[in-house]
Amino acid sequence: MIDGYDWAGGREAMLRFGPVDAPVVILALPLFEEANRTRGFSVTLLRALGEHGIGGALPDLPGTGESPVPTEEATIQGWRAAFAAAAASIDAPSIHAAAIRGGALLDRDAAVASRWQFAPAAGDALVRELLRAQRVAEPDSAVTLDLANPADDGPPVTLAGNRIARGLLRELHVAERSREAPLRVVRLESDPAVADARVPGVPLWRRAEPDNDPALAAVLARDLAEWVRQCGG
Repeated sequence: MIDGYDWAGGREAMLRFGPVDAPVVILALPLFEEANRTRGFSVTLLRALGEHGIGGALPDLPGTGESPVPTEEATIQGWRAAFAAAAASIDAPSIHAAAIRGGALLDRDAAVASRWQFAPAAGDALVRELLRAQRVAEPDSAVTLDLANPADDGPPVTLAGNRIARGLLRELHVAERSREAPLRVVRLESDPAVADARVPGVPLWRRAEPDNDPALAAVLARDLAEWVRQCGG
């Protein structure tokens, strides 16, 4: 079902899944091109969650998806405010935040009963990956940024096919994910970072094209559903 929510910057779309009278998981997608590569997988995950009796919500944040806001006008603070507004707009017995990769940097202002993060990534690491990918794709057009200098207010830069404001990249460089309990972190078996659980699979966000993995989605849906129940959902 296509729904929507209002935030300080206007109105954005939000997809809804599963039962309407049950706990709801609202999902924050990865950032930039990683969102495009994993959106289909994320929809599969939320639909699988519905089979466990839990609803799902997938909001478009300003400057992403079908949002009318240009990507170059997006900010981390705006994304956080919009995600919090989307969560607040949902009428459900309990709301739980889920995030994939850089999405874990966006849910910290949302009033939710719990947080669940899959392969969460640090903001500075994401900026390094964006810059590295741009250098590989266009070695003769390297982007120069002074991430520590607020006065570096030049025009937006194009990274991974997205026009991104320099201010957003400075925000992202210092952004940290929420560690507020109750929190559960799940990672792939190939990821050595600290986690509460590990699952087999491949990092779809690194694929050249959008891809899906229904088996991985089913495993994560079971884990997430059990987590929601443990947190009173």
